[in-house]
Amino acid sequence: MKRIAVIDKERCNPIGCGGYLCIKRCPVNRMGKEAIVIGPDKKALINEEVATDACQVCVNICPYNAIHMVKLPDELTTRPIHRYGKDQFMLYSLPTPLTGKVVGILGVNGIGKSTAIKVLAGVLHPNLGNPDAPQADIAQLIRLFKGTEAQAFFEKLRDREITVSYKPQDIEKIPKAAKGKVKDLLKKVDQKKQLGQVAAQLEITPILDNNINEISGGELQRVAIAATVLKDANLFIFDEPSSYLDIKQRLRIAQFIKSLANESTSVVVIEHDLIVIDYLADQLNIMYGKEKVYGIVAQPKPAKAGINAYLEGFIREDNVRFRDHKIKFEIRAHEKKSGKSVIAQWPAMEKKLGKFHLSVSEGSIHRQEIIGIIGPNGIGKTTFVRLLAGVEKPDTGSPETKVTVSYKPQTLESASEKPVLEVLQEAIQKHMSDIITPLNIQDLFAKPLNTLSGGELQRVAIAQALSRKADLILLDEPSAYLDVEQRLIVSKVIKSIAETRGCAILVVDHDLLFIDYLSDRLIVFEGAPAREGIESGPYAMEEGMNKLLREVNITLRREEHSGRPRINKPGSVLDREQQAQGKMYYS
Repeated sequence: MKRIAVIDKERCNPIGCGGYLCIKRCPVNRMGKEAIVIGPDKKALINEEVATDACQVCVNICPYNAIHMVKLPDELTTRPIHRYGKDQFMLYSLPTPLTGKVVGILGVNGIGKSTAIKVLAGVLHPNLGNPDAPQADIAQLIRLFKGTEAQAFFEKLRDREITVSYKPQDIEKIPKAAKGKVKDLLKKVDQKKQLGQVAAQLEITPILDNNINEISGGELQRVAIAATVLKDANLFIFDEPSSYLDIKQRLRIAQFIKSLANESTSVVVIEHDLIVIDYLADQLNIMYGKEKVYGIVAQPKPAKAGINAYLEGFIREDNVRFRDHKIKFEIRAHEKKSGKSVIAQWPAMEKKLGKFHLSVSEGSIHRQEIIGIIGPNGIGKTTFVRLLAGVEKPDTGSPETKVTVSYKPQTLESASEKPVLEVLQEAIQKHMSDIITPLNIQDLFAKPLNTLSGGELQRVAIAQALSRKADLILLDEPSAYLDVEQRLIVSKVIKSIAETRGCAILVVDHDLLFIDYLSDRLIVFEGAPAREGIESGPYAMEEGMNKLLREVNITLRREEHSGRPRINKPGSVLDREQQAQGKMYYS
């Protein structure tokens, strides 16, 4: 059986472990061979040719969980596509764009999704698994994929019949690299001369005269999507296009991206929002393996079948089980908790911020209850949470002051150089089993906050908020940057904390599946973004969802196999039936 050895250079901490503990204790090294040595970067380096199964000792003794010695599946016969370094992440196989189709990619963070599409986009030149060899040319890739649809793709790429336009994941870097007005920046890439039309479709016309460094995350995402589609290309690649967008914007963007696929154009999308990717994709590639070690791209499936296989954790065609449990959703909508005492309540309140006016209706939340907060961006959800948290003061009315509050803000603090171990010291002492371990934060203990990825920082912030002693916990967009499995784990941890501690939790989020899975009741925000926000509720789940979905003009049903929510095709029999009955939300 083939084996791959990987050292996570970010986690490797020779000083912290007392000076290359793995090298000192390695049984193979003690026999006079050099299985683990000091690399050029002063981190540990594994020589796979020398390492044996005895090197599992090094895996187990590394205090930072930086060493991985993993056996690859017997079924894996393909040659690697790319390896980042001698003992670094390895990618096997690639998704294949299909003309006239939207191909979705689904997998956990760190499994190689962005690496795969960077190869397709020509941003990353693969080395076929040998980092010491020259980069593979197009002829080598054609030979490697001989007899597959990927062969035809690379032949067209060679013959310049395919032009690629690529929207990266990390749009936060755009304002650092580009300066000036949004309109001027988009004009530079407008090869189709369709700026006005695309700006209107993406609803960015009002911000065209704004400077790029003055717009919000949701606006920046739509500007990045506009820049991608304005290029004269026939393969569009989008890495996480729904990040920062509200529910209505996610659906509009999904419709827009879906419309790009035609008889001469292909689309590839990475997305963690299951409802969005189910609505958007025609075909789906599951990516599996071991995070930060290796990734494999499974054969494409129709979107519905692919998502169900992903939730089941089993790919039948390859006879591969990549997760030891299935992910299931409740078939019935949640019901309002009854018989629990009110833990917090708030009167009708008003708050004016510049030209924006927020109106809040009277409400309350019970012990052990989780209330989801939904609505468009710029409508006052975060302001409402900040009023309850005492961060903002209302102009009229006053929230309950007798309860203790723990608050996780939407924007995460990442400038600190403090290590996670220090930041979460109290949480680690008191909540190792119910928060730290389920959220998989142990591996981050030695890392400074300012070196964490978005997903890592999000999990640390959630752990910090949930571990504080409080009657009311407020979480603003906890699903941001998290993959599908991490979102479900976070949901379970939140539910467990509410139940065992007897506190109440308010959650603001844009992932409908996440909110559906988590919430007992809903608070709904309506109005005009940036001008007026009107808060109402809390409602029972069905009433709250119906209120939101009528505004978005979609209907949701339950998928019969997994119980997950799915969007009905507009105008379909089921869509018309639910619309006629006024049941936008499944029962």
